Amino acid sequence: MIKSPRLLFQILLSIFFSSYAEVGAAGQEIDLFNGKDLSGWKIVVEEGAEVDGASLFAVSEGVIHVYPNSEDGSQQPFAGIFTEESYENYRLTVEYRWGDDRFAPRADSVRDAGIIFHMVGEPVIWPTGIECQIQEGDTGDIWIVGQTRASSYVQPIAFNYDPRGDLLTRGVDRNPQRFPRGYCREKEGWNRIELIVEGDHATYIVNGHIVNEAIHMRYREDESEWSWMPLDRGRIFLQAEGAEVFYRNIRLQSLD
Repeated sequence: MIKSPRLLFQILLSIFFSSYAEVGAAGQEIDLFNGKDLSGWKIVVEEGAEVDGASLFAVSEGVIHVYPNSEDGSQQPFAGIFTEESYENYRLTVEYRWGDDRFAPRADSVRDAGIIFHMVGEPVIWPTGIECQIQEGDTGDIWIVGQTRASSYVQPIAFNYDPRGDLLTRGVDRNPQRFPRGYCREKEGWNRIELIVEGDHATYIVNGHIVNEAIHMRYREDESEWSWMPLDRGRIFLQAEGAEVFYRNIRLQSLD
């Protein structure tokens, strides 16, 4: 018998959305990436970069190739692509796999990228929003980026995600600003990330397993402690952080 109501809720949520995807009747599904070009997306490159942002992203055979023509080990800027439109209440799926090349200043580090959702404000390399980390060994971590904060359930010793754990809030002035995933579910080859985002709550699913949960997501436009507002909509941002990576099958299904 499952004694934890929250654990039971998470299991039922996973089962429900697996069936939801198969039936596909309730919500409209759209392809955010058309498989041919970056229509509907814009590019941002870190300040001071001396390369054309368009050279950092190539599209071929339904796949976005990040750093397609860059020499392994060379110095490359961080960059990203973000949707022109904002979205709310959705189920986002993204598939990714790593390439072989890594670039300075992270040529000797683990491969790193990420999905920032509910992005608001100016498009910069680390904008205001909530990140689903894509990193070797750490895919599914939550990063609280920019002027944001959020809560999650954590195991009280290791502080990684545990639906039976304590509710902890992190964000601006609450370092560190990371909630580690429960388990690493990343595998060789293509990986599938699903983000079920309902208002200011998001469930992270990696290769079919719930690994994290962002709760009470908030953002602020000024330094006032009283200006926190619900972070319940925004643009979607795919990161390029010094590692060759491929993205495909970027789809969004409305939960309305």
